[in-house]
Amino acid sequence: MAIAVEAVEKRYVARGRETVALSPIDLRIEAGEFVAFVGPSGCGKSTLLNMVAGILPATAGRILHDGRVVDRINTHVGYMTQQDSVLPWRTVFENVELPLRFRGLGSAERQQKVGEMLSRVGLSGFEAAYPIELSGGMRKRVALAQLLVYEPGTLLMDEPFGALDAQLKLLMQKQLLDIWAAGQQTVVFVTHDLAEAVTLAQRVVVFSGRPGRIKAIDEIDIPYPRDPFRVRFLPAFEAAYARLWDQLAPEIAKGEAV
Repeated sequence: MAIAVEAVEKRYVARGRETVALSPIDLRIEAGEFVAFVGPSGCGKSTLLNMVAGILPATAGRILHDGRVVDRINTHVGYMTQQDSVLPWRTVFENVELPLRFRGLGSAERQQKVGEMLSRVGLSGFEAAYPIELSGGMRKRVALAQLLVYEPGTLLMDEPFGALDAQLKLLMQKQLLDIWAAGQQTVVFVTHDLAEAVTLAQRVVVFSGRPGRIKAIDEIDIPYPRDPFRVRFLPAFEAAYARLWDQLAPEIAKGEAV
């Protein structure tokens, strides 16, 4: 078991007013599993991801990662958001190397690991380039390499491809699936794009509107390897999308009505 969410609840108090972001929820995610979270804005998807990362504390209940209670910043996960962490004053090599420096790896080992990772994400030859010299898709690949270079067993990804155009998004989805197939990390992927969730995940978790709760969990019966360019033409894709939309649409409508 990679992640266990046990009766977890999150409440915020601001200016004397309490907001329930997450109702008590339970969830199990197995090691090596690819799970996507979908739901209307403000439903608690990112809040739960932040609690798994140890960035936010739970108000009630507990979260375990690899058998350890998460009660502080979780240094055993990698976290990638829509706003990448690529530093504009560092080269591609220096950006990807940074997590290894923080972990105290020697120069030769850093050189080897960064070189291998840049090759995996198709950025060999761009080691000396600065982010301003790269396309949006290449910057995302730098951020992905930075995430993966220290080999975390669990990847937390919060709308990582949300800012990309449709074609670049498909390319990054393919890259992520290839990397996951090779390394079998546990992946928890938050997205507003239902098609993206069905394309990537083994299971899709649908959250209700606030206060967030798990409304449905759907097993995506599409074999791997999946081709993001063609998978959406499969009958199984259409069926899964329709099932999930039937769960999600009423929650989105509630939010619009508020």
